[in-house]
Amino acid sequence: MAEGINKTSITLPASVSNEIWAKTLESSSIMQLAQRIDLPGNGLTIPVITGEPAADWVSETDNKPVSKHTLATKEMKGYTLAIIEPFSNQFRDNTEALYNELVSRLPFAIAKKFDETVLFGDAPGTGFDTLKGVTNAVDASTKTYDAFVDAIGKVAENESELNAFLLSPQGKILLLKTKDTTNPPLFINNVQTDGAVGHVLSVPTRFTKAAHKAAAGKAAEVLGFGGDWRNARYGIVKDVNISISDQATLTSGSTTINLWQRNMFAVRCEFEVGFIVRDNADFVRIDNGTATA
Repeated sequence: MAEGINKTSITLPASVSNEIWAKTLESSSIMQLAQRIDLPGNGLTIPVITGEPAADWVSETDNKPVSKHTLATKEMKGYTLAIIEPFSNQFRDNTEALYNELVSRLPFAIAKKFDETVLFGDAPGTGFDTLKGVTNAVDASTKTYDAFVDAIGKVAENESELNAFLLSPQGKILLLKTKDTTNPPLFINNVQTDGAVGHVLSVPTRFTKAAHKAAAGKAAEVLGFGGDWRNARYGIVKDVNISISDQATLTSGSTTINLWQRNMFAVRCEFEVGFIVRDNADFVRIDNGTATA
């Protein structure tokens, strides 16, 4: 239940901002899978170690083994993700309605854009990684079972462990249609009680629309990704910032909205976030087909 909104200055109570932020974290599949770190406003340099430590047996006077690894650094920077939502002044007098609209609309818009950018988009600037450049790929269009086994193998080749699949609804349909030679489905145990695919080959699996990319040009349709999400980090400079105004003039493309003139107010929601991965080779793309030459 929302606390009362100050109708004179149009301010939101902290509880509403907290609820929006909580639902943003909950709605973003990337934020659910990656590790969160606190990100200073001027960015952060993170040490990256590649190679696994190896111990060995030694006699009492033998030299002790020295583990070989590579130490590098990666820079993470935060960039502002924002949205402005205009409302009729009727919402000023209906606290509950405004609260419900904010909580139901803003978090999903923010989470959707963040996930889409991380999976397929262009980085907003330096010090922000995306999975757009992942070159590991498997074709799940025909031998689906083998493709997911191969996906696990490709990540293992980089000395990492695939610990989650992030698939699109189209990927889920492909899994549900996959059957063995006697026709029972491979990825669900009981068609009467299991409507969801929570695991693929014992690997936890999440589904989001953001993980789908239609075939375009020579590129095949993308159904999702698998990866070692322990090697992915997202950083938050500070939690979501909410501000409200009834005096601003909004511009959207060629459309201009004068809030005061139209008896409206607008809610601006923004936060600074960054994202990096240790190595793109820790991830694999699940395609539905192969790229054409």
